[in-house]
Amino acid sequence: MDFLRPASWEEALAAKAAHPAAVPIAGGTDVMVEINFDHRRPEHLLDLNRVGELSEWEVGDETVRLGASVPYSRVMDSLRAELPGLALASHTVASPQIRNRGGVGGNLGTASPAGDAHPALLAAGAEVEAESVRGSRRIPIDAFYTGVKRNALEPDELIRAVHVKKATGPQQYSKVGTRNAMVIAVCAFGLALHPESRTVRTGIGSAAPTPVRAQAAEEFLNAALEEAGLWDSGAPLPPSVAARFAELASGACNPIDDVRGTAKYRRHAIGVLARRQLGWTWEQYRGAHNLEGAA
Repeated sequence: MDFLRPASWEEALAAKAAHPAAVPIAGGTDVMVEINFDHRRPEHLLDLNRVGELSEWEVGDETVRLGASVPYSRVMDSLRAELPGLALASHTVASPQIRNRGGVGGNLGTASPAGDAHPALLAAGAEVEAESVRGSRRIPIDAFYTGVKRNALEPDELIRAVHVKKATGPQQYSKVGTRNAMVIAVCAFGLALHPESRTVRTGIGSAAPTPVRAQAAEEFLNAALEEAGLWDSGAPLPPSVAARFAELASGACNPIDDVRGTAKYRRHAIGVLARRQLGWTWEQYRGAHNLEGAA
């Protein structure tokens, strides 16, 4: 196994072009586990730790540009207001040591359906900035996951950053496991309210071959909120709306039975998480809306 250590982003792109099968490594929290268990034996490892810009982030007017190697701990400490859903997801990632090393870029590169960041990125509406010596492009998060542990990257591309819309409304994230962290999710759910566009987005993890959105549930809730004028009134959400939303979210799953849980349990749990998160986020929205109205 050869070890490539570029000192700059340009060198990293050149190395990836010369060795398309080279496996990028930054935090190493996924790759090293596979190597240690002899599940993977790449000919080349591409160490990106000397590329400093990958550990930087920038807060813009509408989005946050998150370098691929920004660790989860920095998201928790510095971007909780801008990216609340991703910050909540970061809290559930493994141990403090892993959160200090692992980042969203690695989660995206691995593209495991159980990756903790995926539901939050789907709900927030992110874009993946991919680059090669041929140029740069933005991949919408909805088009990024192409199969079980497969993504839309070309063989010579590397993930440079993730662009995530800044929260304009409440966001939530929950996962089911035997404990809060240090565990692979049995299933996970993310929800984000986007009051400026009067839309809701979701994300489901570990309950389908890829991370997915519950699009039918989103469409139903968008219509229900609009027809009842709830965005403007800030009135309580009818229980029947929450129940139907949960049912449709559960129906978006396509899970399997495995050692962590059955398909039936995963569908049920996603429905429970969806209903609870909708209740939490709507009450947050109502509180902020009514406070603004009083002012």
